Amino acid sequence: MSQTDLIPDGTMARPYRPSLGQVLETLGSHVLSAVHVPDAGLPIGEPVVHDPDDQLDDRPAGVLLAVGARPSAPETRDLVRLAGAHDYHAVVIKDRGAELGELIDAAREAGVALLVASARIPWRQLDALLTAAISGPGAATATFSSVGIGDLFALANAIATTIGGATCIEDAEGNVLAYSNVRGQEIDEIRKQGILGRKTPQRPTNRLEYSRVFRADGPVRFPSLGPGHMRRLATAVRAGARLLGFIWVLDGTPPVVPGAMRLLGDAGRIAAAHMLRSRDPGDPWRWQRAETLRLLLDGDVSESVAAARLGLPADSSVAIMAFAPARPVPEPGAAEAAVTTVVDLVSLACEAWHHEAVCTTSRSVLYALVPVPEGTPPARLVRFATDTAASVHKAAGMDLHVGIGPLAARLEQVPESRRLADRVVRVLAETAGGATRVATDEQVRSRIALLDLVDRGDTAAERLLEPVRRMLEYDAVHSSVHAVTLLAYLDAFGEAARAAAELSIHENTLRYRVRRLQELFGVDLADPTERLVIWLQLRLLHMRAEFSSMPTRVQGWNVRSQR
Repeated sequence: MSQTDLIPDGTMARPYRPSLGQVLETLGSHVLSAVHVPDAGLPIGEPVVHDPDDQLDDRPAGVLLAVGARPSAPETRDLVRLAGAHDYHAVVIKDRGAELGELIDAAREAGVALLVASARIPWRQLDALLTAAISGPGAATATFSSVGIGDLFALANAIATTIGGATCIEDAEGNVLAYSNVRGQEIDEIRKQGILGRKTPQRPTNRLEYSRVFRADGPVRFPSLGPGHMRRLATAVRAGARLLGFIWVLDGTPPVVPGAMRLLGDAGRIAAAHMLRSRDPGDPWRWQRAETLRLLLDGDVSESVAAARLGLPADSSVAIMAFAPARPVPEPGAAEAAVTTVVDLVSLACEAWHHEAVCTTSRSVLYALVPVPEGTPPARLVRFATDTAASVHKAAGMDLHVGIGPLAARLEQVPESRRLADRVVRVLAETAGGATRVATDEQVRSRIALLDLVDRGDTAAERLLEPVRRMLEYDAVHSSVHAVTLLAYLDAFGEAARAAAELSIHENTLRYRVRRLQELFGVDLADPTERLVIWLQLRLLHMRAEFSSMPTRVQGWNVRSQR
């Protein structure tokens, strides 16, 4: 901004217009990304919501929000050209999965930037985000957006200075990420405990307060609950539909400024980009690719947009690998932190495999997208994943389960490859204990098929065979292990020695139990069809931990409920 943008009293002489690069930097790719940029220094003016039936007027440096426009339609290409003729600098469309090649050509011809917004963000919210991002000096959002992206402590101080109250920024699990340190602003005992412990202290009203903030459309006020508890303002920070965390502002002495609720709402919108960037502040390009992979894994971005953001052809052959801790982390939220400690190790290994590989984290799992050259045998992928897991164990002392999904011939097949990679990790968690183990979906295909049956509800009680039902009810009441014994026996194809070894009992004891359960419950092991159905139902129940959910826990069925 030049000095001529201001007149002596500090008001604007002409509209402040940040560059397109600044706006994209502030909002982040989770909100808006560019598929064609003629010049990142293009000044950006106010957004204009365009109705297809309205006439397009001149709007120098404006951003046209093309509501209802279909990227593949000829009239959308005409609209882009018309926007250029009326001095617009950018056109925004929604990501609906269509090919964008012809529309990019039209934008290039018109000399305007073509931007793509997430399909999940309502146009009204996108308009508000853009308006906040282009606010000039003197507005609260300008103070917030002047903070270096990802510097949460500087952001907390900016919010505290603007609103007039001590500020704390937390993640979605109540961990304190940053807090303000502005002279003269008091804090209460609860805030002191939160800063010292880096987490909101446990209080009876926590769940109610956080739930209220989560469900609210904007900032929320809370009264004082007594000594040691000041009045508070709070707002949720979201990236699209995803909750990133919370901002809490204390309202003490002196009180917060008039309009504090509106200012806090502005801060919440700006904070999303900071909180996302703080996860990987060192490399904006890597950060953007990681966020794109996260959207691609969930099926929330089209193939063409993902290809443009990742710098990969849409028909790239890629594998999805899921890296998850082999042992559960007992502390709530600690699993995410544990995975974060190995991100650099796995990322380095994946980039050594292929320079276009990309990693991201989601729900305590680290996912890697690795391009796979044609003709690469699956065994080589398994060896790579095994070596990577071994390096993590050596450097960080963490055992990993690694699930490798099927090769995706195109980027649009990535979500399905991720689904199967997750399935492999789940199978490994049930069968490999706490040891490191790697597998492809093909290597554990039978167990994946069983998981699919479980998730479809094929173990519903009304479909159980009568002998199976009676056996489970008897075991629950008498703390006996008939179901455990029969499943082990069927798993061993009727080999008493193998089944007895699995159960750590004598072979004669195993045979006696099998004879006894046939007499008690009418199990017909001579019928091959009944054997198959009984084994399948018991196996599925085992995978859902149904045995252990009976009124009395069955001894010897050492499974953990997944409900």
